[in-house]
Amino acid sequence: MLKGEKVSLRALERDDLARVWAFDNDVEVELAGGGDPPMPQSLARLEYQFEEMARSGHRDGANFAIEADGKVIGQCGLRQPDGLVDTTAQVYELGIAIGDKTYWGRGYGRDAVRVLLDYAFRLRNAHRVWLKVNSTNERGMRAYRACGFVEEGRLREHVWGDGRHIDLVLMGILRAEWNKP
Repeated sequence: MLKGEKVSLRALERDDLARVWAFDNDVEVELAGGGDPPMPQSLARLEYQFEEMARSGHRDGANFAIEADGKVIGQCGLRQPDGLVDTTAQVYELGIAIGDKTYWGRGYGRDAVRVLLDYAFRLRNAHRVWLKVNSTNERGMRAYRACGFVEEGRLREHVWGDGRHIDLVLMGILRAEWNKP
């Protein structure tokens, strides 16, 4: 659906679920992503969630599979806080995970973020896009800065990750700061 220099963003398909399940259960991938401590997820639960969304009859929203070299290497998406649709402020939270570690540190995540920002600002009329990232994820923060994000705040020792409390960094980019491709 959406193409970058290295990646394509498209809807997640049923055939992708086993690969996504493997990413969701990789502790190293989960720790890089931040947020809650890693927790196991069964393939059956992931399939059930997928089927429930498919039965709802609605579009998939702004959630994408990240594809490179003919395979899914991760996921990304935009959401509005608490699932509320705010047509006034037009603020979205960005989330991304490159689950295939052979693609880490090679610009694939950065390309996916750029494509997703283009989608947000050009096609969804976003005013602001923000994200949260663990302070230990230096690779991610470098990629976000390269895409125009700036640090807007820091919640000190807010997240428990890998045996210690770490800072949660809030980053954002405004439409006026976005460099169109």
